This record gives sequence, structure tokens and C-alpha cells, in this order.
Amino acid sequence: MKRREFIATAAALNAAVTYLTAANVRSSSIGICTFSCNLQWQAVRQNKGNTAFDDASSFYDYVRGLGAQAVQTSFRDLDPQRLSALLAKSENDGIGLEGDIRLPKSSTELETFEHEVKWTRQTGATVARATLMGGRRYEVFHKFEDFHDFYRDAKKRLEMVEPILAKHGLKLAIENHKDLTFDEQALLLRQISSVWIGALVDTGNNIALLEEPNQVVESLAPYAMSVHLKDMAVQPARDGFLLSEVPLGTGFLNLHRMIATLRASNPAIVFNLEMATRDPLKIPCQNDDYWSTFPERKSTHLDAAMDLVKRHPVVQPPPAISGKPPDRQLSEEEANNRSSLAWMHKHIA
Repeated sequence: MKRREFIATAAALNAAVTYLTAANVRSSSIGICTFSCNLQWQAVRQNKGNTAFDDASSFYDYVRGLGAQAVQTSFRDLDPQRLSALLAKSENDGIGLEGDIRLPKSSTELETFEHEVKWTRQTGATVARATLMGGRRYEVFHKFEDFHDFYRDAKKRLEMVEPILAKHGLKLAIENHKDLTFDEQALLLRQISSVWIGALVDTGNNIALLEEPNQVVESLAPYAMSVHLKDMAVQPARDGFLLSEVPLGTGFLNLHRMIATLRASNPAIVFNLEMATRDPLKIPCQNDDYWSTFPERKSTHLDAAMDLVKRHPVVQPPPAISGKPPDRQLSEEEANNRSSLAWMHKHIA
């Protein structure tokens, strides 16, 4: 960057910060995403009753009570009346909303996708989270060719939706979702090269792909439109290791460094808590099949990952839900969220 370009860019950034300050807008917000309350949502879907919420509007009320200043969720199931009421509440409370939408798999689903984009924008949301796939790379793909086809198709899908996002003014934040390595995702975003498509940076997911967490965050930060903030714990296990989300401040991630990095790239970014209360995930990195989509990485990543596990013994037992009654599962989920949001209020000014 030339000196005059740097000065112009710095002036523009300073002007933006001044505007935000004058408008009494936080430089970044403390939010929570749907998956932090996944056990509650499961109870809703199973019609178990006595749940704390049953749709996006009551979810908003619930997480506001937990202390969140922003909410990331899907609005697709709200009718016009409830959508309008949610918008009025969020505007009155000064609470930010982010969407959670599903990418179309083919052109036949574009009409449904555009409807969801328009619906999300009617809440006032300007950013929505999406994933390229729901599963985990090492569980879904068992041949390199299959992964390659998925990666190529992902680019086509993003190119297909980009004009719709631009038309309605919604930014799409693609989560690193245990599917792409950080360099694969960065390359994909460079190839798309659109202000409407960027990254939702998850601070812990790529540990499952044996990537160093700080390097992941720092590589994806230039594309960051939203965040899933989580802390992590690891434990040795047969065939690899166990990976767990843990209440913020109790794991081994350098959260302060990550927050500073993401804020530097996007001062107005929302840090959405994603505290998944569940059994630890098995990362079978010592099985040959795990490496089927990136065999060349075994010699460069396996030893470092197992050393990381060895260097970070758990401080306290990570969350687990197996064998516990549903009421206790739900109470522990809420306690983990409350603890993590309290950490965020203390450490994210």
C-alpha cells in the first residue's frame, strides 16, 4: 500500500470510529448463537414442553435474560406478525440481530434462498451465518475425489447466491465448520472476491482438522464478518484425542489474542458465544481414513497436534451429557452459557 493510500484508509477508519462513537454504537457486541442452546432447541423440536422458548422471538427474550447483547439465529419459521414484533423489540432494546440461513444446493432452491434472505433482512440483520455442509470432513468424505467435488461445488453455490445477497444487502458469513482448512477457505473467499461473502470465524472448530487455533483466526480475520467465540479442551483418547467446548476462560485457547485480532480486522464485529454442552467429540486422527482427503498433511500436522494435546491437560472435567436426566442437561447448558457470557462482559469491553 502506498503512503497516500494508507493515509486515506486510516482517515476513513477514524471517521467510521468517530461516527460509531457519536451514534452510541458499540465497537463490537456480545452475542449468542443458536447452538449454545442446542439442548433446549432439541427439546423444542421434540415437543417436550416446559422449554424456555419455542421460536426465534422467545429465544431472543431468553438469551436477553442471560445477558446477551446480540442474537444470531434463524428467522425462517416466524410469521409476519411475530417477525414484526421481534424487530420492534430489538430496535427498542438496541439489540443486534444476525441471521442463520441455509445455502441452496442447486439452482432449483434459489427462490427459497432469496425468500429467506429477504425475510432475514426484514429483521434489520445485515449479516447471516451459513455453512457449506453440516457434517465433519473426516466423517463425510472417504476419498479425495469426493472432497474435491464438494469444494468445486461450494464455489459454484457461492457464485450463484452472490447476486441475491448484493440485491438485498445481506452479508453471508461462511463458518469454518470442520470442513475446510483455513487456507482452503481463504482461497475460496479470494476466488469469490465479493464484499457480500466472507467468513464466520469459529475459534475452535479447526482443531478437529489439527490446525493451530491462533493461526486459523489470524488467517481468516481479514474476511471476518462474524464470530463464534468458544474455548476448548483436549484429552488423549484411543485413535486420536477428544475435543470439547468448555466455558470461556477454562480452556487452553488464547482468547484475548483472538479477540484483539478479530477486532483489528473488523471493529464492529459481533462475538457470538457458541458454548456447546455435549459429550466430547472424537477426533480419530490416528486412523488412516481420517487423512483420506488431505494425505500430505499427516507428516506435517499429526505430531504437532498430539503434542498440543499433551501440553494442555484438562483443568476440569469437560461438559458431558450422556446418562444425565434431561432437566440436568438443560440446567448445565444454561449454567455454561451464563458463565461464558459473564466472562465476555468482563473481558470484551
